[in-house]
Formats: sequence, C-alpha cells, structure tokens
Amino acid sequence: MSNRLSTATSPYLRQHADNPVHWQQWGPEATAEAHERDVPILLSVGYAACHWCHVMAHESFEDEQTAALMNANFVCVKVDREERPDIDAVYMNATVAMTGQGGWPMTCFLTPAGSPFYCGTYYPRHPRGGMPSFTQLLEAVTDTWTSRRDDVDRAAQSVVAELERAAGAVPAGGAPPDAAELDAAVAAVLRDEDTEHGGFGGAPKFPPSALLEALLRHWERTGDEAALATVERTASAMARGGIHDQLGGGFARYSVDAEWVVPHFEKMLYDNAQLLRFYAHLARRTGSPLATRVAEGIAQFLLRDLRTAEGGFASALDADTDGIEGLTYAWTPDQLVDVLGFEDGVWAAGLLAVGTAGTFEAGTSVLQLPEDPDDPARWNRVRAALLAARDTRPQPGRDDKVVTAWNGLAITALAEAGAGLGRPEWVEAAAAAADAVLRTHLVDGRLRRASLGGVVGDPAGVLEDYACLATGLAALHQATGDPGWVQRAVALVDSALEHFPDADEPGSWFDTADDAERLVARPRDPVDGATPSGASSITEALLTLAPLAPASAGERYAAAALRSLARASLVISRASRSAGHWIAVAEAALRGPLQVAVALAADAPASSELLAAARAHAPGGAVVVGGVGDSGPLLADRPAVDGGDAAYVCRGTVCDLPVGSVEELRRALDR
Repeated sequence: MSNRLSTATSPYLRQHADNPVHWQQWGPEATAEAHERDVPILLSVGYAACHWCHVMAHESFEDEQTAALMNANFVCVKVDREERPDIDAVYMNATVAMTGQGGWPMTCFLTPAGSPFYCGTYYPRHPRGGMPSFTQLLEAVTDTWTSRRDDVDRAAQSVVAELERAAGAVPAGGAPPDAAELDAAVAAVLRDEDTEHGGFGGAPKFPPSALLEALLRHWERTGDEAALATVERTASAMARGGIHDQLGGGFARYSVDAEWVVPHFEKMLYDNAQLLRFYAHLARRTGSPLATRVAEGIAQFLLRDLRTAEGGFASALDADTDGIEGLTYAWTPDQLVDVLGFEDGVWAAGLLAVGTAGTFEAGTSVLQLPEDPDDPARWNRVRAALLAARDTRPQPGRDDKVVTAWNGLAITALAEAGAGLGRPEWVEAAAAAADAVLRTHLVDGRLRRASLGGVVGDPAGVLEDYACLATGLAALHQATGDPGWVQRAVALVDSALEHFPDADEPGSWFDTADDAERLVARPRDPVDGATPSGASSITEALLTLAPLAPASAGERYAAAALRSLARASLVISRASRSAGHWIAVAEAALRGPLQVAVALAADAPASSELLAAARAHAPGGAVVVGGVGDSGPLLADRPAVDGGDAAYVCRGTVCDLPVGSVEELRRALDR
C-alpha cells in the first residue's frame, strides 16, 4: 500500500501526494478494498485554496503516527470538492444533518458501501475547545466499528434514509413568479440589508453577487429606488474594503468581519466572474465610475492572474502564502515608505487606511480605499509601484484546475462586459476560453468536469457545467454575431434536457446525469449558493437560447424554462436570500424576456452606434443581437430601414416598430 495521488488531475489531491497517509482517489478500487479488509472508508473532502484544509494536513496528515493509525484502520480517500461536487453535496448534507453545520475540510466515515455513519469537519491535532483530537476520533470510530457494528449499521441506514428524503423535489408551483411575487421577494431581501456596512448578515460576510444582479434587474423593471440604493451601498462598500484587492483587482472569497475590512485571502474564479458581470452591468446602466473601475480591475485580474496556458481560467489563488495568511497582501506604513519614498508613502498610508495599529496581524494592514484619491494620476503611479513591489514578495499558490462551470461564468461575464463597455479584448479572451474548454472538456459529445494542464479528468460534467457553459456560449454569440456559438450551446442544452430532468417531477432537475455514478443519494439542490444552482443556471440557459435557437427548439426551451420557474416559485418566496439567481432569471422572464435585434445596413457591427447602444443600455437578461440579413431567428424578416441600421425591440412575441436612432432605442428599452 502507498499514497496514490501523484497522478491526480486535481492540484488539491496532488498537495497530499507526499503525505504518509495511503490516500487514494474515490472509485471502485477504494470500495473493493474496504469490503476486503472490512474497514470503514475515511473520506476527506476539501479544495486547494482552503486554509483549514492546509492546517489539518500539516497537523495530522503529515504526521507519521497519525498516518499509521489511519492506514491501519481505514481506507483513506481524498476528494476535491470542486472536481466532484456530487460527492461533496451528498456527504455535506450528511454532515449538516449530523452536526448542524458544514464546512471544509469535511471528514466523513463511511461503510464500505459508501453509507455515512459519522461526519464532521476540521479536527485538531490536540483536544481543544470541546473538540476531540483527530487521533481520539480515529480510535473511537475504530472501537465502535469493531465492537458495535449493529449501531454503525443502524446509524448509516438512518442517515441514508434522511439523505434520500432530503433529495426529493421541491413541491410544484402553479405558475412562474409574477410581478407581485417578485416584488415581495425583493422586499424580503431588502429588509435583511446591513444598511450601515452594506451587504447582508454579519461576519463572516460574503459578496452577494447573485442577489445584487437580481436587485439591479428588479430596479430596471420597476424603478424601485430602494433596490438600487441597496445595490449601490453594497457595491461601494465591497469595492472600498479590504476584500477588494486595491492593487491587483479582484475580490477575496469573503470578509472575516462585517465591515469588509479583513478578507479570507483566497480568490475564487467563480466569485470574480459573477462580480465582473454585476459590476459591468451596474457600470453600463448607471455610468458609475467606481463600478467601471472595479469591473476593469476584475477583468485585468482574470486575464493576468488566472488565465492558463491553454486559454481557460484557473480555479483559485490560495488563501495562504508559504503557510501564512496575508503574507502577500498586508502592509505597514514603513513598508509603504520604503517602496514609495517619504511623501508618497505617507500619502498612500492615509489614502489606503494603513496605520501603526494595523487592521490585520502584527501591526499590518490590508489595503482599503475609503475615498477616491484627490490626485488620480498620482494614485495610478503609486498603485503601479506598490503592485510591482508586491509582485517581488512570495506569492500564493494557484489551483490550475480548469472547471467547466466556472469557466462558463467567466465567459459570460467577459463577453457581456466586453460588449457592454466596449472592450473587445475581453470578448476575445472569452472566446479563447470557450474554445479551450470545448476542445478539452467535450468528450464524445458529453462534458467532463475539469482539466489540468490540458489533460481532462474522469469526473463527468454536472448540470451546472452544461448550463453555465451554454449561457457563456450564448453571450459570445450576442457579442460576436458568430452563429457557431449558438449551435454549440444548443447541443449542450439538448444534452442537459436528455440527462438531467426529473421525469416524475416536471420542472425539477438532478445535479448529476441519469447515467452518472450512483451515490447513496442522487444529489439535487435548487437553492443558489456561492454559485448559482444547477437548476437556476439551466433555466437561464434555456431562457436565453429560446429566441436564438431554431424555432422548434426555441419553443421547447421556453416551455422548459417556464416549468423550471414555476417549480422555483416556492424557493423564491420562502428563501429569497438564497434565490438570488432565480430572482434574476425570473425578472428577465417577466420582461418577455426582452429581445433587441439590430439589423445592420452593412456588415460592420463594430461601427454601429445603434448596436453599441443596445448592448450598453439593455437591461440584464435581455438578448441582444446584430447582423446583416437573416443571420439568425431574431433577425429573420427584420431588415435595415431606408439604408440605415434599425433596431427591433420585442418582449416575448410582441415587437415594437423598428427605430433608427439611439435616442429612440433608449426610449423603447426604458418602457
């Protein structure tokens, strides 16, 4: 026996390849060994950028004595939650059911058949805070397994029964949410706002990306100034806080405090993709200079720090640098002076809220930007110098794993932001990422979940992979006019419609395909979390593609989207804060969804003021296309008028008369 993680396609698993623990990957070999040895499976789930995963690894998995105990009494299995979200979802549900809370690292003890009988999260090297040490836990589980097997079997059967019950479909709704229901859901969200610091809830505080997009779309439909005020307060508070990298752009995963000051330093692709989409949307609809600057910084971060050699986007930057949180990012006043000289250093310390007391550890501070600089040129020079100096420090590790769904989110954000803000290089980057993912992850017509260094892994794609990538391809079609992107998106959505719906519960979706590996329960979760749920994501893809696909397919997609929204009405009404993406999609559906077809007099979309205005001013969730002649369903029988470009604005199946000026188009969109 030995450690078998060195050939894994997951950087997280490779981080553990040198442990004395005889780790192996999830699969039939582990199950067979557990049956043969008659020992439990010790399942450890985490991800590469996880701080407490690193802590438990250093304390326990690198310790020879602890490893010997694990190897003797268990089959030890490591899983990357980002590569196997299905495994993570099933056993996280078990962990929450047993303990009332979840998190990573997740530590589960399973029968050889995979049924969980004891679950938890992080366990320390030595007992503390009422928690047993990890070795005490191992010894207790081993004793229970050998001396009270009946108790283990009963516990496992009870947990599996609860998992199967929890995996049932949400009760069907009668119809998609109407205006009154969405207004009520938004009102419930607004009541939970932290009006002093922005955002929702207390510490730790996470960027509410999907909720902000939903509130912005709600304001566009209703003119609700309270919703816009909440959006702008939170957008500004996050942008000015330490959670936002004031030098390099992009956002950390969350703030450990309620004021957005001190981040948990990991930077995730999925967060930054969603935040880019939101800030770019806010920038183009309100003209906010702050939102514009933040969107540009996020895009620069994605292209500079997360882009892989193959053209896709890596998953994350680590929370730690050389095992120390904040080592790359924290500053003292003296360090600012050392880099910038006395005058600029003192000025920067005041601007960036860096004092002698510090806001972080050991008198250091995380950079904030409470107010805009009074001298933008000076700030640009200082920022560049500080970033260059920071680049000479030790840097956090990067998880180079390319995840299909998260790349789909990035493709959508870059394509929409690039088209709406006039940044064609962002659209080009989105296209390159789409090419890379399709080239590598699409195998025999089916998506795989992830790749590393251009080598695709075995785990099958889940619902969010098909949905997010299809939405990204639809966004690329709108940004470029290339019909090939729609054709590829249609193929993905058709595959999703074949393999993921619940045939017994119309409008409900499973997160794994009907031919995927069978776990102790088939996971599905309609609730939006750090990323949109697979169900809300596929509903967005269906809604977006309905007017872009051939007529027969479009009708089928529209009907499927409405069934999904009807099923989601209960989630939207009863768990509004956990239904941000659902609300955003429902807002788009309620507007028709709105479609804008710009018929060009000549094949020169880059120079069309009318097309640029449509992309900049259309509300979130609208479908905007431009082209010459019958280049797609939306442009069929909609010609240019009197030798000039013409815009056709439609809501569902009802269309306005064509308009030929930017002013007329803006008025039509604002109705």
